[in-house]
Amino acid sequence: MHLFKSLLTTLLFTTLLTKGTLTMAQDQTQQNKQLLADFATAVFVKKDLSQLPNFMQAGYIQHNPLVPQGLTGFEQFFSAWFKAVPDWHYQLEKLVAEGDTVWAYGVYSGTQKGDWLGIPATGKHYSIYAVDIFRIENGKLAEHWDVLDAYGLFKQLGVIQ
Repeated sequence: MHLFKSLLTTLLFTTLLTKGTLTMAQDQTQQNKQLLADFATAVFVKKDLSQLPNFMQAGYIQHNPLVPQGLTGFEQFFSAWFKAVPDWHYQLEKLVAEGDTVWAYGVYSGTQKGDWLGIPATGKHYSIYAVDIFRIENGKLAEHWDVLDAYGLFKQLGVIQ
Protein backbone atom coordinates (compact mmCIF):
# COMPACT_ATOMS: atom_id res chain seq x y z
CA MET A 1 0.00 0.00 0.00
CA HIS A 2 2.85 2.38 0.83
CA LEU A 3 4.43 1.75 -2.60
CA PHE A 4 1.08 2.47 -4.28
CA LYS A 5 0.69 5.79 -2.40
CA SER A 6 4.25 6.79 -3.32
CA LEU A 7 3.68 6.00 -7.01
CA LEU A 8 0.36 7.83 -6.99
CA THR A 9 1.92 10.87 -5.30
CA THR A 10 4.81 10.88 -7.80
CA LEU A 11 2.42 10.57 -10.74
CA LEU A 12 0.21 13.36 -9.41
CA PHE A 13 3.18 15.66 -8.74
CA THR A 14 4.66 14.98 -12.22
CA THR A 15 1.30 15.66 -13.89
CA LEU A 16 0.80 18.93 -12.01
CA LEU A 17 4.37 20.05 -12.72
CA THR A 18 4.07 19.23 -16.43
CA LYS A 19 0.67 20.90 -16.80
CA GLY A 20 1.81 23.92 -14.79
CA THR A 21 4.92 24.34 -16.97
CA LEU A 22 2.84 24.01 -20.13
CA THR A 23 0.30 26.56 -18.86
CA MET A 24 3.08 29.00 -17.96
CA ALA A 25 4.61 28.57 -21.45
CA GLN A 26 1.20 29.15 -23.06
CA ASP A 27 0.67 32.25 -20.91
CA GLN A 28 4.09 33.62 -21.94
CA THR A 29 3.35 32.92 -25.60
CA GLN A 30 0.05 34.81 -25.30
CA GLN A 31 1.81 37.70 -23.54
CA ASN A 32 4.39 37.85 -26.35
CA LYS A 33 1.65 37.91 -29.00
CA GLN A 34 -0.18 40.65 -27.08
CA LEU A 35 3.03 42.68 -26.80
CA LEU A 36 3.47 42.57 -30.56
CA ALA A 37 -0.20 43.35 -31.25
CA ASP A 38 -0.01 46.35 -28.89
CA PHE A 39 3.28 47.45 -30.50
CA ALA A 40 1.75 47.26 -33.99
CA THR A 41 -1.26 49.31 -32.90
CA ALA A 42 0.72 52.01 -31.08
CA VAL A 43 3.62 52.37 -33.50
CA PHE A 44 2.38 51.23 -36.91
CA VAL A 45 -1.32 52.11 -36.76
CA LYS A 46 -1.21 55.23 -34.56
CA LYS A 47 2.35 56.12 -35.68
CA ASP A 48 3.23 57.06 -32.10
CA LEU A 49 7.01 56.59 -32.00
CA SER A 50 7.13 58.07 -28.49
CA GLN A 51 5.76 54.68 -27.33
CA LEU A 52 8.84 52.76 -28.53
CA PRO A 53 10.54 52.57 -25.08
CA ASN A 54 7.44 50.76 -23.77
CA PHE A 55 7.89 47.99 -26.32
CA MET A 56 11.52 47.87 -27.38
CA GLN A 57 14.88 47.43 -25.71
CA ALA A 58 17.35 50.29 -26.24
CA GLY A 59 19.85 47.81 -27.71
CA TYR A 60 17.30 46.34 -30.15
CA ILE A 61 19.11 44.24 -32.77
CA GLN A 62 18.02 44.84 -36.35
CA HIS A 63 18.80 42.34 -39.13
CA ASN A 64 17.39 44.47 -41.96
CA PRO A 65 20.44 46.33 -43.39
CA LEU A 66 18.30 49.36 -44.30
CA VAL A 67 17.32 50.00 -40.68
CA PRO A 68 19.94 51.32 -38.24
CA GLN A 69 20.53 49.43 -34.99
CA GLY A 70 18.81 50.09 -31.69
CA LEU A 71 15.61 51.78 -30.64
CA THR A 72 16.96 55.09 -31.95
CA GLY A 73 17.75 53.59 -35.36
CA PHE A 74 14.25 52.12 -35.59
CA GLU A 75 12.76 55.49 -34.69
CA GLN A 76 14.84 57.32 -37.33
CA PHE A 77 13.94 54.84 -40.07
CA PHE A 78 10.20 54.82 -39.42
CA SER A 79 10.03 58.56 -38.85
CA ALA A 80 11.47 59.05 -42.34
CA TRP A 81 9.11 56.43 -43.81
CA PHE A 82 6.04 58.02 -42.18
CA LYS A 83 7.12 61.45 -43.46
CA ALA A 84 7.70 60.24 -47.03
CA VAL A 85 4.44 58.30 -47.06
CA PRO A 86 1.85 60.45 -45.23
CA ASP A 87 -0.93 57.88 -45.78
CA TRP A 88 1.33 55.06 -44.53
CA HIS A 89 -0.79 52.12 -43.42
CA TYR A 90 -0.13 48.77 -41.78
CA GLN A 91 -2.65 45.96 -41.59
CA LEU A 92 -1.75 43.12 -39.23
CA GLU A 93 -3.13 39.90 -40.68
CA LYS A 94 -1.76 37.13 -38.46
CA LEU A 95 0.41 36.56 -35.39
CA VAL A 96 2.11 33.26 -34.63
CA ALA A 97 4.24 32.70 -31.53
CA GLU A 98 6.49 30.02 -30.16
CA GLY A 99 8.67 30.48 -27.11
CA ASP A 100 10.35 33.89 -27.22
CA THR A 101 9.62 34.44 -30.93
CA VAL A 102 6.60 36.05 -32.61
CA TRP A 103 5.94 36.18 -36.35
CA ALA A 104 3.70 38.94 -37.70
CA TYR A 105 2.26 38.73 -41.20
CA GLY A 106 0.90 42.00 -42.53
CA VAL A 107 0.51 44.48 -45.33
CA TYR A 108 2.40 47.78 -45.63
CA SER A 109 0.86 50.33 -47.99
CA GLY A 110 0.75 54.00 -48.84
CA THR A 111 1.62 56.65 -51.42
CA GLN A 112 5.21 57.84 -51.70
CA LYS A 113 4.96 61.66 -51.54
CA GLY A 114 8.52 62.36 -50.34
CA ASP A 115 12.05 61.07 -50.87
CA TRP A 116 12.61 57.71 -49.22
CA LEU A 117 15.45 55.17 -49.34
CA GLY A 118 17.21 57.42 -51.84
CA ILE A 119 14.18 57.28 -54.16
CA PRO A 120 12.77 60.67 -55.17
CA ALA A 121 9.04 61.10 -54.53
CA THR A 122 7.07 59.10 -57.10
CA GLY A 123 3.51 59.91 -56.10
CA LYS A 124 2.77 56.22 -56.59
CA HIS A 125 0.80 53.95 -54.30
CA TYR A 126 2.25 50.64 -53.14
CA SER A 127 1.02 47.66 -51.15
CA ILE A 128 3.40 44.89 -50.04
CA TYR A 129 3.20 41.85 -47.84
CA ALA A 130 5.81 41.17 -45.17
CA VAL A 131 6.66 38.75 -42.42
CA ASP A 132 8.34 40.37 -39.43
CA ILE A 133 9.98 38.08 -36.90
CA PHE A 134 10.67 39.38 -33.40
CA ARG A 135 12.55 37.86 -30.48
CA ILE A 136 11.26 39.01 -27.11
CA GLU A 137 13.42 39.26 -24.02
CA ASN A 138 12.31 40.47 -20.59
CA GLY A 139 8.95 41.61 -21.94
CA LYS A 140 10.33 43.81 -24.75
CA LEU A 141 11.27 43.44 -28.40
CA ALA A 142 14.96 42.56 -28.51
CA GLU A 143 15.66 41.45 -32.09
CA HIS A 144 14.06 41.60 -35.54
CA TRP A 145 14.27 39.89 -38.93
CA ASP A 146 11.99 40.46 -41.89
CA VAL A 147 11.05 39.00 -45.23
CA LEU A 148 9.23 41.42 -47.49
CA ASP A 149 8.33 41.88 -51.12
CA ALA A 150 11.08 44.38 -52.05
CA TYR A 151 10.70 43.55 -55.74
CA GLY A 152 6.97 44.34 -55.59
CA LEU A 153 7.66 47.58 -53.68
CA PHE A 154 10.26 48.86 -56.17
CA LYS A 155 8.14 47.77 -59.16
CA GLN A 156 5.07 49.57 -57.80
CA LEU A 157 7.12 52.72 -57.17
CA GLY A 158 8.45 52.57 -60.74
CA VAL A 159 12.08 52.15 -59.66
CA ILE A 160 12.37 48.92 -61.67
CA GLN A 161 10.46 47.71 -64.72
